Amino acid sequence: MTETASRRFFDVPPVWLVVALLIAWLQVHHFPMGLSFGPVWADLLGGLLVGGGVVLVVLAVTEMRRHQTTLHPHQDSARLVQSGIFKRSRNPIYLADVMILAGFILYWDAVLALIMVPVFLWMLERRFVIPEENRLRRTFRMDFARYCEKVRRWV
Repeated sequence: MTETASRRFFDVPPVWLVVALLIAWLQVHHFPMGLSFGPVWADLLGGLLVGGGVVLVVLAVTEMRRHQTTLHPHQDSARLVQSGIFKRSRNPIYLADVMILAGFILYWDAVLALIMVPVFLWMLERRFVIPEENRLRRTFRMDFARYCEKVRRWV
């Protein structure tokens, strides 16, 4: 594997999610600053977000596999998936990543790490969503334009 291919192999959203989760975990374990979201509601909401994120990933991966297209964000898609969860969001896996990060931050009581949620969302959009959508726009032209009119980028 070449250096560029290797870099692209590791430059994927799950790796960035793990890095963000590690930062949040380090914050709560080494710099808690006595801050807390509160007793039970943060654990409950955090669990719901993580669980909902996992469900979104499973639904999206299942749909993409059914249509026999790639999951890798740096590769060209063989098909424009518009069914299943993709009727509700153009980027359900990225949305799930954000939900999982937010959920763990709430569950861990990583108050200071909460700023990472919008930063992570911004990074996903700039690094993956926009380039992916540009490739889809070039490949599927009018089909993608119609899809964008019907379905929002996030929710």
